[in-house]
Amino acid sequence: MPTPTTIAVDVMGGDRGPAVVLRGALEALEADPDLHLVLVGPAEEVEPFAAAHERATAHVATEVIEMGEHPAGAVRAKKDSSIVVGCRLVKEGAADGFFSAGSTGACLAAATLVVGRIKGVKRPALGQVIPAYARPTLLIDVGANADCKPEYLVQFAQMGEVYMNAIMGVSSPKVGLLNIGEEEAKGDLFAQEAHQLLAAQVPAFAGNCEGGNLMAGDFDVVVTDGFTGNVCLKTIEGTAKTLMRNVKDALMATVLSKVGALLVKGPLGTLKEKMSPDTYGGTPLLGVKGAVIVGHGSSNETAVKNGIAVAAATVRARVADVIAERVAATAVSAANGEGEEI
Repeated sequence: MPTPTTIAVDVMGGDRGPAVVLRGALEALEADPDLHLVLVGPAEEVEPFAAAHERATAHVATEVIEMGEHPAGAVRAKKDSSIVVGCRLVKEGAADGFFSAGSTGACLAAATLVVGRIKGVKRPALGQVIPAYARPTLLIDVGANADCKPEYLVQFAQMGEVYMNAIMGVSSPKVGLLNIGEEEAKGDLFAQEAHQLLAAQVPAFAGNCEGGNLMAGDFDVVVTDGFTGNVCLKTIEGTAKTLMRNVKDALMATVLSKVGALLVKGPLGTLKEKMSPDTYGGTPLLGVKGAVIVGHGSSNETAVKNGIAVAAATVRARVADVIAERVAATAVSAANGEGEEI
């Protein structure tokens, strides 16, 4: 049975404006009777909506962090911004989780500085579920840590396992390392050392995953540094959009192909939905003391709805608590000489 859950929502996040965020918030409320929302933003945006919906509360924030601002500097300077206030509500226990489609960098900075890291977690990481062919795959990190140490990837793998088990229902997630070849000795020194650590400390580690195999769905969790992961994710998203445009152009090219398009309209719609990032709603920031979900800047109301739903599911599955337990158990094992501390 669903647990009553409160999610703070950054009404000012996203490129499409507060109206789109509020429509997504309404859809989320309609889909989940055990959901309560705290809408964070200017009074003129949040108060009328909250007055009209009994499971919505307004929390006024007088500042907004813009996409082009320096993330950490803006978080420190704009303490009454919608992103900072939303994270503060989580820290203070007034909300169980937070969703924003605003500046990714500001969300990362606020979540780390305000909500705080789980004890023992060296670096929180962004994990994005991608629509691989055989099954959804979590790619982690996709942008939180451009510069990584090999040991960070061990924690990314462990946090990714927890998320895929709790949210996607994968009983025994299979972990891979994004690399330029399948062989153990492939890649640069960073990849080779990461491979050794993963093999020694992550029982579910199944070896390297080449870029060409990422979308096959051979792994449930694929770990990499944030720079590589972000480039990889953006390439996947761009390729999917280009493919769908080319398919549409081909189907609209002739009268005969237009007839064919009518016959495959349903399956193509299903494919488009599967490939759309809106379907997965947002990217969880794993490793902080709460559920923080970062949406695309271009999020529409469906993406906002799904992002809020992911935040609620992350809270209900106790993902942050399970990660904390996993990290603590690893530290105990290391102290007892059963392995290296991650």
